[in-house]
Amino acid sequence: MSKRMEVEDYVQDAEPRSWVPKVLVLGAVIGAATGVLGAYLLIQRSKNDPSAPKLSTGEGMRLGVLLFGLLRQIQLLGDDE
Repeated sequence: MSKRMEVEDYVQDAEPRSWVPKVLVLGAVIGAATGVLGAYLLIQRSKNDPSAPKLSTGEGMRLGVLLFGLLRQIQLLGDDE
């Protein structure tokens, strides 16, 4: 029985992780697209104001907390517990 477990562990370790670069590239593309969309929305918000778009400290902090919450939720995806 222990011999079978050792072979299964070896086979799992030997499998190529070809999905890792694909996930990284997809995450980078989604992140870039989200960033561009966020910048566009910020520009649209300040379109009626002739000055440059401004983000207050409080708004920046709220945005940062929301982003960390989003990343935490992404990390928890697939957990059955």
